[in-house]
Amino acid sequence: MNRMGAFLTLSLALAGAGRAQSLGAIAEVSIIDRDTGVILSPHYYRGEYWVAGRPGARYAIEIHNRLGERLLAVTSVDGVNVLSGATAALDQAGYVFDPGERYQITGWRKSDAEVAAFTFTESPNSYAERTGRPANVGVIGVALFRERRPPAVWVPPPRPPVLSEAPTARQSEGVARAPSEALSSLAGSAERAQAPPAPGAPSDRAAAPLLGGSEFASPAPRAKLGTGHGDREYSYVNHTEFARLQPQPNEIIRIRYDSLENLLAMGIVKRRPLPPTINPFPASPGYVPDPPG
Repeated sequence: MNRMGAFLTLSLALAGAGRAQSLGAIAEVSIIDRDTGVILSPHYYRGEYWVAGRPGARYAIEIHNRLGERLLAVTSVDGVNVLSGATAALDQAGYVFDPGERYQITGWRKSDAEVAAFTFTESPNSYAERTGRPANVGVIGVALFRERRPPAVWVPPPRPPVLSEAPTARQSEGVARAPSEALSSLAGSAERAQAPPAPGAPSDRAAAPLLGGSEFASPAPRAKLGTGHGDREYSYVNHTEFARLQPQPNEIIRIRYDSLENLLAMGIVKRRPLPPTINPFPASPGYVPDPPG
């Protein structure tokens, strides 16, 4: 029988505006500053995407399922699974998204009703470093899995009734047995659907670790940013089951983050000169004159 893991299904879908700043193909992933409502712009640099976080700000990981089927999103922050707090791996539990669903993951899951808010903070105060796991501070990962659907079950159509004023014993026996034959066919199909995979078939459980962040090529001038264990907030979820289509993710979305100062110092964000100051009311009031000529 295929292993069916217990996962969490979302209790609320949140609407959003345009997602030009989202990343991903089968699902869109955005990082949102919850204190300002701004979607953080991703900056592409040497094969990786970076966003600039504001120290002290709460943030959310917004995921939008673009498919017409359910998706599992195993999500990590700083190399830590956001549901269990365990060092992140691909075979762990995650959030299950219904077709077209959009949801904001706002914190470390504490129970079915609460999270501890994600907050941008200096690395020594991050949850990962405070729990002895500083190696991957500064990276957000979303591993997306499509669902394995059970095979279709064929049920034969019911037999037409035998029209006879006085059916014989043989005819009556045949009519009475038809429903049991249909049930027998259904049960047999269900057993075939639950049969174990053939030897050599891929397992539903993966063992590869979730990719973490690499070190900077040159040290940043200030402590890099991590994610803290913020205040408790209400956030409700339910439990469900999900069978993965394959052991490896169908897509992995990786986003690195740091403060704007550090991104500027590393050359990831370019400092642009400010435009000259202009005045929307440069003259004294009056009526609109005719243009020259």
